[in-house]
Amino acid sequence: MNTFGQALRLTTFGESHGQAVGGVLDGVPANLEIDFDLIKQLVQRRKGGQNPYVTPRAEEDEVEFLSGIFEGKSTGAPIGFVIKNQNIQSKDYPKGLLRPSHADFTYIHKYGHIDHRGGGRSSARETLVRVVASGIIAPLLQGIKIESGIYAIGEIEARQIDFDHAKTSEIFSLDANQEEKQKAYLQEIRAQGDSIGGVVCARAKGKLLGLGEPLYHKLDAQLAWAMMGINGVKAIEIGQGFQASKMRGSQYNDPITPQGFASNHSGGILGGIANGEEILIKVYFKPTPSISLPQTSINALHQPITIQTKGRHDPCIAIRGSVVVEAMMRLVLADMVLLTNRDFG
Repeated sequence: MNTFGQALRLTTFGESHGQAVGGVLDGVPANLEIDFDLIKQLVQRRKGGQNPYVTPRAEEDEVEFLSGIFEGKSTGAPIGFVIKNQNIQSKDYPKGLLRPSHADFTYIHKYGHIDHRGGGRSSARETLVRVVASGIIAPLLQGIKIESGIYAIGEIEARQIDFDHAKTSEIFSLDANQEEKQKAYLQEIRAQGDSIGGVVCARAKGKLLGLGEPLYHKLDAQLAWAMMGINGVKAIEIGQGFQASKMRGSQYNDPITPQGFASNHSGGILGGIANGEEILIKVYFKPTPSISLPQTSINALHQPITIQTKGRHDPCIAIRGSVVVEAMMRLVLADMVLLTNRDFG
């Protein structure tokens, strides 16, 4: 499946080393003023800048809008856009080798072939389209603020969450006191030819009350579905998340007062519907599967091989995954706004 959403539908296309990646965003209300500067900012954040903590693959990532926008506003028609791939080095990816922890093994069994050039359709390059789409729809959510940052690199976790600091950090770290430790660890991991997992924390706050649908289109269920659809994500927490299974009801329940909720263990969602408190989630990324250390695998003929992956890869995909998590939260909330048919601006 290549389409996301109900009232707001995003269909993506393209491969990592193909001519381009792109999307068609349908359901955008007419006369929405498009913030092209915001879209550029989000794209730049996903690139991560040229620093030692992200992939050295440098793409221009210029977005070309093909339809659905006239004189800076949406027309109500589908918005089509493409981003051309320019900095491609397909020679780094030998044909017929099934890389451990990649989608190569499952793709070849499902489709009978694999696009070995950087992962093809399964590449995280596709997430660029989601980021652009989230920027297009962002003006619909003027009354809702969405932020994200890096909560943990490996076992080095934030002890405080500061979304403002994350905006100024090279690695989008949420804790200024932990950032240098996280950076040093990333340098150590990269020097060893290895990779490390990480955790992204994202928050939405503002005019959220009432967003979401009961039972089969719950807000928390859709957030979980959207986050698990991001390349490399293996788990998600909402509110207390995993810790909730260890708590008593008397500890977990959020008391309600005339002034509002006294706590927010539920993460801002009750019965699949936003209760007005901030929505706080943590998204867990696995280590980047492309590493330069020798690994045991097989080739397309099921013969045993030893593989050392070449190419340009992030030591921790969670870093650039931060803005993708934020983008998917924005798309989910925008879809819910349109389904609810209320003014959340």
